[in-house]
Amino acid sequence: MADRERTIDREYSAEQIVLAPAPAATKGRGAVSNIQGRYDVNGRERFDDGWAVVEEGGAPAPFKTVVTDEVAKSILSRNSSPDIPFNVSLNPYRGCEHGCIYCFARPSHSYLGLSPGLDFESRIFAKVNAAELLRRELASPSYKPEHIAIGVNTDAYQPCERERRITRQVLEVLHECRHPVGLVTKSSLIERDIDLLAPMAANAQACAAITLTTLDSEISRTLEPRAPTPARRLRTIRTLTDAGIPVSVSVAPIIPFVTEPEIEKILEAARDAGAVSAHYVVLRLPWEVNPLFQEWLEAHFPERAQRVMNRVRDLRGGKDYDSDFGRRMHGEGIWADLIRQRFDKTVERLGLGALRGRFERLDTSQFRRPLVVPASNGRQKGKASAQMDLF
Repeated sequence: MADRERTIDREYSAEQIVLAPAPAATKGRGAVSNIQGRYDVNGRERFDDGWAVVEEGGAPAPFKTVVTDEVAKSILSRNSSPDIPFNVSLNPYRGCEHGCIYCFARPSHSYLGLSPGLDFESRIFAKVNAAELLRRELASPSYKPEHIAIGVNTDAYQPCERERRITRQVLEVLHECRHPVGLVTKSSLIERDIDLLAPMAANAQACAAITLTTLDSEISRTLEPRAPTPARRLRTIRTLTDAGIPVSVSVAPIIPFVTEPEIEKILEAARDAGAVSAHYVVLRLPWEVNPLFQEWLEAHFPERAQRVMNRVRDLRGGKDYDSDFGRRMHGEGIWADLIRQRFDKTVERLGLGALRGRFERLDTSQFRRPLVVPASNGRQKGKASAQMDLF
């Protein structure tokens, strides 16, 4: 970044987040600033002290990504949300280099004392013991199998997965245990794991959802700067489908006047690529995502920024965001109804089914507990599970 930040003493709360004049966008990054997290005690204001690092020619130095190993204490997250089609999820990474400006997971970086802005997409934490923890969890006599959703908070196939292979290790455990899994991703890297997913899908133990926000590569380049292009994602849908893996298309989020005009075209392109079901979510702006998204609008779509936010408020009962179950995913009011009708009628015309039904058809009856369980300290060689199979 060309500007440094200086700290000033003042109390801070989420309600005090206000938009400063938007800085210039950074190439290859979604957020245009490192906005404070809501738990920061001190406030910060942008200040150019003349010591910014620049490259030859005067351009700002690239904002580099740093991946840090994290030894997690637990790996499975459970929820009872009535508007989410799964109860158990697993996320191998914190933060996501794809840099999607709309990502609802951005505020989670505040818990780490980091910014939900550029920090979220450049300071990534890799849960290096994810597979060990999962194996131990599945070996517990009290564990009852139900499908696990992977990558629902941050993408399990973001760029660092190529070297870290944590998602691959998790899938190897699930494959061994014949445990059902559903994956959500934007990345073509999922194709690497077809050797595991295809036989699982043949036994009704695996499905995938590919997020397709827009078909416009120029919009995607700023909206999701380090994710594969829309055309590449369509190829991924076709590749997975040809391998026998059922694929849903996730049209998420629908952004008024930015991606919303493409609803029908996105669904048709996904169907032609082989998708068998679809679902959607309208734009969500929880906590720090709100000012970050508005900064992005001012940087990339200044001529329609106010129009977009006015429609967002129409969808949210006059507010920027409503987190209530039943409304947070699809909104409310006449414009929400119009989006729902457009989506439902297109899905019906194209013969696409429902995502929830696809998850529910995954088979848990073939589950078997792992034969080898890692020691609790994670350093000793594992031993055979005390619970033996009857067959």
